[in-house]
Amino acid sequence: MPGLMQDNDLMISSLIRYAAAYHGQQEIVTRTVEGPIHRYTYAEAESRSKQLAKVLINRFGILPGDRVGTLAWTTYRHFELFYGVSGMGAVLHTTNPRLFAEQVSYIINHAEDRVLFIDLDFVPMVEQLLPELGGIEQFIILTDRAYMPDSSLPGVLCYEELLAAEDDQYDWPTFDEKSASSLCYTSGTTGNPKGVLYSHRSTIIHALSAAQNSAYGLSVYDTIMPIAPMYHANAWGLPYVAAMLGAKLVLPGAKMDGESIHDLIETEGVTFSCAVPTVFSMLFQYLEETGKKVEALQRTMIGGSAVPKAMTETFRETYGVTVLQIWGMTETSPLGVIASPTPEIDALPAEQREEIMDKQGRVQFGLEIKVLDEAGHEVARDGVAYGDLWVRGPWVTSGYYKAEGGKVLDQDGWFPTGDVVTIDQYGYMKITDRSKDVIKSGGEWISSIDIENLAVGHPKVLQAGVVGIFHPKWEERPILVIKPAPGEPPTEAEIKAFLTGKIAKWWMPDAVFIVDEMPLTATGKIKKIALREQYKDCLSG
Repeated sequence: MPGLMQDNDLMISSLIRYAAAYHGQQEIVTRTVEGPIHRYTYAEAESRSKQLAKVLINRFGILPGDRVGTLAWTTYRHFELFYGVSGMGAVLHTTNPRLFAEQVSYIINHAEDRVLFIDLDFVPMVEQLLPELGGIEQFIILTDRAYMPDSSLPGVLCYEELLAAEDDQYDWPTFDEKSASSLCYTSGTTGNPKGVLYSHRSTIIHALSAAQNSAYGLSVYDTIMPIAPMYHANAWGLPYVAAMLGAKLVLPGAKMDGESIHDLIETEGVTFSCAVPTVFSMLFQYLEETGKKVEALQRTMIGGSAVPKAMTETFRETYGVTVLQIWGMTETSPLGVIASPTPEIDALPAEQREEIMDKQGRVQFGLEIKVLDEAGHEVARDGVAYGDLWVRGPWVTSGYYKAEGGKVLDQDGWFPTGDVVTIDQYGYMKITDRSKDVIKSGGEWISSIDIENLAVGHPKVLQAGVVGIFHPKWEERPILVIKPAPGEPPTEAEIKAFLTGKIAKWWMPDAVFIVDEMPLTATGKIKKIALREQYKDCLSG
């Protein structure tokens, strides 16, 4: 017997329509690529998004399902693309400009983008890639006429001039909520980057879950700044969550240095921000050098890689900022688990509470997780037993775009994340490693993440990466690579003395290397494949 309820499709356009109607004067603030601060409202953002939709339809003949590409920072114009492209039924494809050039061209061609919107910084890159981008019908630079560069791109157009030629008399269409809305490629898989194709339905359900108090815990009273870029899993869903709530939104543009981030936090009253650990390390460095504080900031959400305990302690004890660790991936939209408290956890002794809150967190309603050992059996939820993490839910991918990599789900619809984790008796998950990064030494497992997190607690260490290197006797042994903090670098003896007593003796790295620069991936994670290659023979002798 069916219920007697209306059956309205969930549309991304409904978010910006709601924000414009009920929070129309709320601000969206951007540090533009050109330099000046730009301010406007949700009402103006929706109006311009409608103009953009008409440009795509009337000027370029974009049809529902066509891919529209971006190479752009986190700005108000990119925000308009989030709504204008998906809202008219096309698929927004955000490309990570920090990938290698050949990966950028591969992704654009694999997605079959018809139109490419480009921020000023990336025009030279696209000019170099032009011979490989034969499928692009139109290049558009995200600026106004005053800043339009001389460019070799054929028929290149100016974004602001295109919008000015259209009015905002446009009704957002309604269609099947399972239609594709946006496309993000993940470089966390082997081989070529693989596309994760989100739907309108998955995006709305993800935003509803993320906004809950048990997750991001946001409201209209917050000022939200996603430092995580819009090309990184849609800025962790925050452009959608902010519109859903009508919260003030601050978009940092291209500048991710500590001074620029601090300036926006303080001048705009940012209460909530998110980034990978490397970005907050730069903020800490600036704060330590200047003696400044972050008076407005109340909470940070940190993910992308395991958060060093020293970072959570510094935020909490030095700056009075609560840290929410988050685990997720492009394939989970990206929310997976988040370290939000419960009354049961708050009632624990302080030391025990902090130990649990330093984990990646607990699962949110709508997502299911299971942890399996090598034999395929679920492990005990005791915080000790570990295994491979599998997930499923309405915002988890069912496969990669164009079936790259073949079938990825098991027979029951579970997705293998590639992470190795434990779950404690309270339901909090802790990542012990990526399955490919776990070090097996003499038949026993060593967690590279645990060693890294301890190492960055040393005052002379800025970044730390641990990888397993072939050893003729023990199969693999860990080595530790360190980028030092400014000042006198640490010695190997200092680092090993610091780790002594904090890890098992047989976990102690066989060698410590000090480097000027740490190889990083396009999303700011330590590039362990590069470390393995560079140091592959260091223990052979």
